[in-house]
Amino acid sequence: MNPTGPSALVQPPGRRVLHIGPMTGTLAVRSVAVGVAGLALTAAIVVHSIGHGSFTIAPGDVVSTLLGGGTAAQKLIVLDLRLPRILTALLVGAALAVSGALTQTFARNPLASPDVLGVTHGASLGAVAVIVLGGGAAIGAVPLAALAGGLITATLVYLLAWRQGVDGFRLVLVGIGIGEVVTAGVSWFLVRAEIVDAARATIWLNGSVAGADWSQVRPLSLGLAVLLPLAVATSFTLQALQFDDDVSKSLGVRLQAARLAVVLTAVALAAGAVAAAGPIEFVAFVVPQIALRLCGGSRPPLIVSAILGALLVSAADLAARLVLPDRELPVGLVTAMVGAPYLLWLLIRTNRRVSA
Repeated sequence: MNPTGPSALVQPPGRRVLHIGPMTGTLAVRSVAVGVAGLALTAAIVVHSIGHGSFTIAPGDVVSTLLGGGTAAQKLIVLDLRLPRILTALLVGAALAVSGALTQTFARNPLASPDVLGVTHGASLGAVAVIVLGGGAAIGAVPLAALAGGLITATLVYLLAWRQGVDGFRLVLVGIGIGEVVTAGVSWFLVRAEIVDAARATIWLNGSVAGADWSQVRPLSLGLAVLLPLAVATSFTLQALQFDDDVSKSLGVRLQAARLAVVLTAVALAAGAVAAAGPIEFVAFVVPQIALRLCGGSRPPLIVSAILGALLVSAADLAARLVLPDRELPVGLVTAMVGAPYLLWLLIRTNRRVSA
């Protein structure tokens, strides 16, 4: 027998129709499954990462301490020394991944990332300039300088790309050009820096969450608490922006206002993440595409991208601590090892499509 009434609504492929009172909607089953699996893996990595170190703590004791138990020594190690680091990795990964998902959807290009908007390069220039010019006394100002540099550079890119509106392709081209100029500025500062300052700047440029404390976690948490809901609120706009401008306008979308909102949200997320941990490469580029392939659909899913971004950076940070027992690698080097081969594969795959 065929069902009748509201339950007879046709379920889109991969989605389940939900009825909540008078409202009807759809739920992406694959996205939920991937999100739940990602959360489970992330929780396991968090527990293992907190327990790993010169003073090993068993997983059960880690969980007990996080829930309010544990000895005084365990509380000190878990809550004051290790938890801020893993939380920073989780927040930075989520912020970069969502920023990348917004950028790729806006530009309609899987190769786009916040790097092309000048955020990463501008943040690097601001941080390196403060380190070189201010020396050790200015270390506390590095996050603020990185945040300011990323926002200023992204604003400059947006203004230069404006021609009675902003087109995604033109924005990408201007971003690449400005990024190269800013990168040259970073190189100039490194050349004229003292050896100690140059080494300090190079470490920051590789991206790392080592030494993160609650002073980094709090502003980053506050920023994500505001920006992630804004990113999710752009869902309809992002769906419409995938079509031609005429189609988007027919759907009631104010194109330039919508594009500006998406770009500002993506820039703020990326700038905050880079200010907290340095330019951790390839997270914003790789994670949205992985989420898209796991969940299906026409654009990278924001929530799943955030979960997988947190998973990737936390796992990369743990791997950075395990690879060399006597020396810790910057987490940015580990993510680059993952992202670079993926970029080559995506370029080859795209080239084959065009050739076919």
